[in-house]
Amino acid sequence: MRAELSIGVPGALGPEAVRALAPRVEAAGFAGLWLNDSTQGDSLTGLAAAAEATTRLRLGAGVIPVDRRPAQSVVADLRRTGVREARLTLGIGSGQLRSGAVDAVAAAVAVLRAETRAAVVVGALGPRMRRLGAEHADGVLLSWLPPDVAGEQAAELREAGRQAQGERPRISLYARAIVDEAARPVLEREAAQYASYPAYAAHFARLGVDALDTVLPRGDEDLAAGVAAYRGAVDELVLRAITPTGSLDDLLAFVDRAAALLA
Repeated sequence: MRAELSIGVPGALGPEAVRALAPRVEAAGFAGLWLNDSTQGDSLTGLAAAAEATTRLRLGAGVIPVDRRPAQSVVADLRRTGVREARLTLGIGSGQLRSGAVDAVAAAVAVLRAETRAAVVVGALGPRMRRLGAEHADGVLLSWLPPDVAGEQAAELREAGRQAQGERPRISLYARAIVDEAARPVLEREAAQYASYPAYAAHFARLGVDALDTVLPRGDEDLAAGVAAYRGAVDELVLRAITPTGSLDDLLAFVDRAAALLA
């Protein structure tokens, strides 16, 4: 198995910038473009723009929180934006829910699989949410994992999916990445920010790793070596682009540089 490589960027980038970025991602040979979903940026609107500017690029929303955007609202927004569902992967997660999170995501999975043509994957840190994605959705979107743990979790999830659904779930992984050392302070700040959130702090403590053990590149390792360690573990590795300023120009440069380093 050799994982596909995709690019991830903030949904807050906006549809016009995404329209400019998506063809560059496609031309560079990446399999997909993922946008996160936040109050600052609607992933589906951005992905609709990406679809109009490309022909084969897979489109991923990672992740839409069901506490803020219920499943029926997502279905309505898919119709409104006209995003091409056959090319779309809908990542959904629990958002800020602390009670009934697994049940709420399960209900959303059922609605989205019944009412859309998109693949539906579950953004998951903990074991119950991961199994939900493997057993009842089309796959799982992992994040903040070192390669060995990603491989272990992926193997468990494939077996769980095979037993529950008779088929192999798709396992994708977000990995924060830089291609310019000028972006390392930004990467370190983001890692520290996530490590300060209780759910992520518990995640790192459970695994016995530091947030910076899960980013690319690590230490003296180059990007290609870091990516290679993941490519045998998961089906898709999403390089979540961390750049010095987060501007469109920076992101375009990230795509070009990453493609060159990984050629």
